[in-house]
This record gives sequence, C-alpha cells and structure tokens, in this order.
Amino acid sequence: MTTKILVVDDEPRYVRLLEANLKTEGFDVLTAQDGAQAVETFSATPVDLILMDVMMPNLDGFSACQRIRQFSNVPIIILTAKGEEGDRVRGLDLGADDYLVKPFSATELLARVRAVLRRSQFSKEVTQSRFFEHSNLRIDFARAEVWRGEQAVFLSATEYRLLLQFVHHVGRVLSAEELLTSVWGPEYKDDKEILWVSIARLRQKLEDEPHTPKHIVTRSGLGYLMPPTEEE
Repeated sequence: MTTKILVVDDEPRYVRLLEANLKTEGFDVLTAQDGAQAVETFSATPVDLILMDVMMPNLDGFSACQRIRQFSNVPIIILTAKGEEGDRVRGLDLGADDYLVKPFSATELLARVRAVLRRSQFSKEVTQSRFFEHSNLRIDFARAEVWRGEQAVFLSATEYRLLLQFVHHVGRVLSAEELLTSVWGPEYKDDKEILWVSIARLRQKLEDEPHTPKHIVTRSGLGYLMPPTEEE
C-alpha cells in the first residue's frame, strides 16, 4: 500500500515543491492550506505522516499538532522558517516527531521523512477514536468541541485541558498535585484553591446535577476521577 503524506502550508509555491519531491519518491500526497483544514482532512482521510508548517492563518501548526495529538499518534514533522531553539522545543513538546527549519534541501527532507516513517513502524500504538463519550458527555477531539446531550458546552482553554486529564485517565484517581502540575505547571502544584474553583466551574458546565457529579467525582483525601461508564 502506498504511503500517504499530508502537506500543510499556506504558501502554494511551497506546497507544489514539497508535493513534487514527495511524489517523485512514490508517496501519495494530500494538501491543506491551514491547521484547521489539516485537522479536518486528516480526520476524514487518515495518512501515514504529516508535514506541518507553523505560521498559518486560522489555526497555526503548533495548535493543529496539539489538536491532532488528542486523537492520533500519526507522525508529524514541523516545517517552519523559525529556527530558534524555543520554537523547536515547543514543537517537540506538543508531540511533533521531528523539526525542519526552512530552507532545507529535498535530500534532507526525504531523509527525515523516511527516518520518521521507519521509527513509526516500530512504535505504532492503537489510535484513539476522534470522539469520546461518557454518559451524556461527548467530545470531538479534532474540533475541541464538548457537548452535554444536545447542548454545546463552551469551555476555556484551561477547563478543556483539565477535562482532558480525566478523559485520558478514566477510572484512575488523580491527585490535586498531578492535576495542577499537568494543567497549570509545576509552579502551581500547591495552589489547591485554583483547582477547586476550576473543578466547580467545570461541574457547573458538564453535570446535570453539579452537587452529585457523575463525570468528575471526588475521592475524599485522594483526589478526583472520571468513573468508568460501566460503573454508572
């Protein structure tokens, strides 16, 4: 089966150049003009590798990478004119597998593509579904949309990150320190008040009865958890 690669860049000239080089090597190529289109395209047509520019309208490459990582482990190579170490580190921290700084040669690009594809063959994990459901709660990871029954729920970026901690650890009790470190950063690990307020606000938005929650439950003296649905 031919390897499919999604090229994401808002410069048509650059897209044509990448497409020509990749097709010469026998790869199938899909294209997208910005991060939002990339997420939609990949959701509809899974590929084997994504080449993602950073500076794009609507949704930049970093945000698109972060969004895709919520529901897929597809290899991603970030392509950007930014060469600062901080940008390279940020891309890798968000889940990119490699980072190429423009301008680069076709030889270097193809070598990186082959290397990342080889690594992915040894580390393939089961891809998560794009959607998550927990009782009447539904999440579309690709669009970062949350629904309670038929009603759309509007969460802040911090509330959404907090919710994802529970979604990715269903059935496991998460301590306050774990949640604070994961969502706000290690410098907040002792700031229990900000967590209490955020949990309460999240329950108001997600729970039919916030005082008797079923999505985010307190385990006194231990922390919080999202119970497995079969226990409900």
